[in-house]
Amino acid sequence: MNATGSPVEAHEACQQLAAGGHSQLIILHYNHSGRLIGRAETAGSLGVLQGLFVAVSCLVVLENLLVLVAIVTRMQSRRWVYYCLVNITLSDLLTGLAYLVNVLLSGAHTFHLAPASWFLREGVLFMALAASTFSLLFTAGERFATMVRPVAESGDTKRGRVLGFIGLCWLLAALLGLLPLLGWNCVCSFQSCSSLLPLYSKAYILFCVVIFACILATIMVLYGAIFRVVRANGQKASRPPVRRKARRLLNTVLMILVAFVVCWGPLFGLLLADIFGSNVWAQEYLRGMDWILALAVLNSAVNPIIYSFRSREVCRAVLGFLCSGCLRLGLRGPGDCLARAAEAHSGASTTDSSLRPRDSFRGSRSLSFRMREPLTSISSVRSV
Repeated sequence: MNATGSPVEAHEACQQLAAGGHSQLIILHYNHSGRLIGRAETAGSLGVLQGLFVAVSCLVVLENLLVLVAIVTRMQSRRWVYYCLVNITLSDLLTGLAYLVNVLLSGAHTFHLAPASWFLREGVLFMALAASTFSLLFTAGERFATMVRPVAESGDTKRGRVLGFIGLCWLLAALLGLLPLLGWNCVCSFQSCSSLLPLYSKAYILFCVVIFACILATIMVLYGAIFRVVRANGQKASRPPVRRKARRLLNTVLMILVAFVVCWGPLFGLLLADIFGSNVWAQEYLRGMDWILALAVLNSAVNPIIYSFRSREVCRAVLGFLCSGCLRLGLRGPGDCLARAAEAHSGASTTDSSLRPRDSFRGSRSLSFRMREPLTSISSVRSV
């Protein structure tokens, strides 16, 4: 729908649509951004793409739901890594759900939404992605503080501080995602609107890109420092098992960084191109947003693998949960499922648990010296 009449009359008509919460406002903005060009030609292929994106979101939801339930029901440890794992998994689960809702309400459904519903649809996805990245940043900071600058503190103090920071992560994520709904948008100010998200202000998108870029840079700096500490301590270690643990730890750090950059880098580039490019350029080249956004969401499916399944105790928890579920249904899987389930059930109490205090690269200490020790350079990162 093209605006008719003088610019003043068109602006007044737009304001009336905005005041009434009419869905025609969305069509007006999409038309101005060029997002309606060629839409009828690609309508036939949207069903296949939508099905693929629904499958991606379901993968994210199911994977994180499995890990979350396994951690809550099977892990007996309640140290800080437990709360970090639960927080990361919960934020990634919300990301999958938000993306699923976003996909199901896209396409032709977009133009039947009220403006507030459109802002809520996009804002919840922004909030979930922000919560996931904030969780990764907080976990990296806790690892750095535990390994590089360990401070002796009681379990209750540590737990309270961790829960406080987790609450702050969610508060900041909610605020960031709902800013357009609260008024930072470009309704009826077409020149300042994004081409990818036609009701979002370019200034707001630039603000989000800067925030996410700073988070990425900070995570890389923190894990870079952890990487140097682990490599230096691994070279000093004389025992082969300690060296193997160091190599495993370095591989985990590299996987975290590579996955984050690969999944988020294209989205950052696309948003920057949208901010500084023209509408004509956007109409031609910015149609790959769905794929790039799906790649960023896919990071929430990679996170449980890196942060959870590389921990022995979480692997036992997931395996025990799956085996116990099969046994309740009367199924017998291949191999020794009964033995694996029994081992998983008792895994939290064994001395081989990856979450228990261990000998540090900085020198071993007797567990009887203190009731509780700071996490070591091995256990602090392997646990998450």
